[in-house]
Amino acid sequence: MILDTRMFREAAAAPAAVRLQLHANRALVERLGEVVRSMAPRAVVTCARGSSDHAATFAKYLIETRTGLLASSAAPSTSSVYASKADLEGVLFIAISQSGASPDLLAAAEAARDADALVLALVNAEGSPLARTAHHTIPLRAGVETSVAATKSYIASLAAIVHLVACWTQDRELHLALEQAPDQLVRAWQLDWGAATEHLRSASSLFVIGRGLGLGIVQEAALKLKETCGLHAEAFSAAELRHGPMALVRAGFPVLAFSQADETREGVEALARELSGVGADVMVAGLEIPGTLALPTLRAHAAIEPLLMIQSFYRLANALAIARGLDPDRPPHLRKVTETV
Repeated sequence: MILDTRMFREAAAAPAAVRLQLHANRALVERLGEVVRSMAPRAVVTCARGSSDHAATFAKYLIETRTGLLASSAAPSTSSVYASKADLEGVLFIAISQSGASPDLLAAAEAARDADALVLALVNAEGSPLARTAHHTIPLRAGVETSVAATKSYIASLAAIVHLVACWTQDRELHLALEQAPDQLVRAWQLDWGAATEHLRSASSLFVIGRGLGLGIVQEAALKLKETCGLHAEAFSAAELRHGPMALVRAGFPVLAFSQADETREGVEALARELSGVGADVMVAGLEIPGTLALPTLRAHAAIEPLLMIQSFYRLANALAIARGLDPDRPPHLRKVTETV
């Protein structure tokens, strides 16, 4: 099976992108950490679409657990469609985008700036309209990404978020963990998740579950399975599945579970055991549970493990798409830049 697609090559380049980003952005992000620390924001608001919004989910959990501040996701349409005026004075507004060109994100960023928020853009296209609108920009430095499925830009977004929070909170442990991430990403790319391909080759739908810092990669994995593999994949927090969706589980129903090594692991493990006990076909990353398929992972800081797991997953998604007779670079009805109004 030939796996060499644009998606494959771009995902494989994620370690180099993160390495470049950390080196090139070091002084910039240290200064931004000082700016945000001096500002002492009363809250954080994120704004993004698609994969970037999944990075924003990761940002929410990292910011709330590391700073104690409320972090909430803004609905771009409140600015672009409803023209609603929010009270954002004293708020850190973080817009995340690969292209920096979507009209609704621009409208939201402009409205946030007009409302006296401090607007920070995490963007891959440094000369984009979003970068020009923001007070400050953290370049993702992922380079050109031509496959419709975002991979290295998503991982670069997660790395930039970790870098910002580490500098903002002066968390030396988190900073040191991030410095190790490029080498760990190289190793994560080499891990073999191929056994999951046979479990999912003929599947029509599945659940993807996780919790906390891992929820953003759960959302990202479900999206990639939809767009590249033609699978109806739904992302759920492990705390939410029992609130209704559990009723869909039947014998052989596939479930992919992610679990980073933090306080959420016990709950994810308990749910995975329960799902396996009712006959679901459970695949787990970060856990070892009898009767389930254990996918190999690397041990790292809890904030870094999600980056490593999604890197390994991207290789699986590329292979699975091809095994299902699809081209992951050309999903039907999709294009690279989505200009939502």
